[in-house]
Amino acid sequence: QVQLVESGGGLVQPGGSLRLSCAASGSIFNMNYMGWHRQVPGKQRELVAVIRRYGSTNYADSVKGRFTISRDSAKNTVYLQMNSLRPEDTAVYYCNLYIDDTRYWGQGTQVTVSS
Repeated sequence: QVQLVESGGGLVQPGGSLRLSCAASGSIFNMNYMGWHRQVPGKQRELVAVIRRYGSTNYADSVKGRFTISRDSAKNTVYLQMNSLRPEDTAVYYCNLYIDDTRYWGQGTQVTVSS
């Protein structure tokens, strides 16, 4: 019954920044983890970043040092700050939540990095 609402995608030039937001319809206080995946047509969906219940994080090697995942528990929202964007970051980004032994997915938001 949980719904995830994503926002923040769009077109940005190489080297630019975007911040994605994912707002959950309910409390994320007891989540196992929440994070972001991305998918390019013809490729498998890959994990980008996750944040766990007590705040620990993990990142894909390709985004370490450039992307930061964070959360605002009061707003039931998780963010993905993306800096120094590269054309290869172009993908559909999906928010995901694992809570109560169930995984939920957002609708996806397109991020395009191009001149």
